Order: sequence, then structure tokens, then C-alpha cells
Amino acid sequence: MKLREIKELKGKIIIKTGLHIGAGNDEINIGGIDNPVVKDPITGYPYIPGSSLKGKVRTLLEWYKGYVNQDGSPYSTKDSNNPIARIFGNGKNESEYKGGPTRVSFSDCRLLNAKELIEKDALTESKVEVSIDRTKGTASKAGPRHMERVPAGAVFEFYLTYKVFDEHDEKNFELLLQGLKLLEMDALGGSGSRGYGKIKFEFDDEEIAKKFQEIKF
Repeated sequence: MKLREIKELKGKIIIKTGLHIGAGNDEINIGGIDNPVVKDPITGYPYIPGSSLKGKVRTLLEWYKGYVNQDGSPYSTKDSNNPIARIFGNGKNESEYKGGPTRVSFSDCRLLNAKELIEKDALTESKVEVSIDRTKGTASKAGPRHMERVPAGAVFEFYLTYKVFDEHDEKNFELLLQGLKLLEMDALGGSGSRGYGKIKFEFDDEEIAKKFQEIKF
């Protein structure tokens, strides 16, 4: 096995609707945020973890290619030619899997227009959600939830690298682009079924941007 090339994919992620990637909260204060977004501990700015991108793109591609169990859960494989395992890695059956290292590496995405959002007092937003008792048609006794979101209009840096060892990897790069397209069509982060997390990719490379635009399902 010999490394032939490392492809770079650079660009931006434009947030179209409020994005929530949770950070967890062990202490909830009265009148505070129940579900904060993940933030950089140094700057305090929200960011998009590379793990969130990788996990969602992998899941969408597994559903698209049918690489799931009957209950919808992903399955592990020993097949070294399985494209999903080659691209994203195969955590299970490591001792028996001969497909080599993970091909794609997603970087964390830093916020690019923080100054603009701060000037608008819109670095993040708080969205109040009320659960409805569908039997009674009234608000749930659980009370409202305060969800912190990155607002629409936020722009994040996007960067990934992709290792090419053979012709299979070269072909599978197209599949990775399809996964990013599926993510753009679906949603990133939590509460996607309630309208959260719609994003748009903008790529620096014009050829990649054109190829991405032409992807149809």
C-alpha cells in the first residue's frame, strides 16, 4: 500500500436555518439555556466539530447505499472494498479488516464572521420551544425548553483531506461528494425534522463546485 495523493477540499458552510450542535449542560440555571451549543473554550465562539460532519455524512451515505441492518442501524464489515469503511474507517473488526487507514479527515469548522454577528448581538440565539400534548392539544406540563442555536447567516470555514492509495479511493471520492450533497439536502445537528440545521456548501475550487452542483439523486 502506497500513498499516491492527499486531496484537499476547502470552502465555507453557510448556515441557512438555526443550527444546534449540543455541548451538554450539567447545570441548568433558572431562566438560562437548557441546551447550549458547543463553543471554543478560548474564544467562546460556536464552532462545528469535524466529528459531527463526519458522523452525519457517513450515516446519510450508509442509508443511501443500503449499508444498514434491518432496524436501520449501521453494520460493521470485514470487506476491505466496502466504500463506506474505506472512506470513514472501520472501528469494529479492526483485527480482521484489511482496508487500511481512514481516508477522510474532517477538521473542526471555525466561525468566520464572528465580528459581524457580535455587532448585531447575534453570536447565538435562544429559541423557546413548547412541547404539545397531542391528545389534549395543549402545552405539555414539562414546560418550555430554551434551545441555543447558531443563527442563520453564520459562516464557517470548511476543510477536509482525503487520502488516495489506489483507483478505488479515486472513485470513492465522488461518493464522498455525494455524501456532502446529501447533508446539504438534509440537516446538520439536532432537531433537523423541526427545521434546524439547513446548510449550504461553497467550495473554493470551481471544478469541485460545478461537480457538486450537478449531483442529482
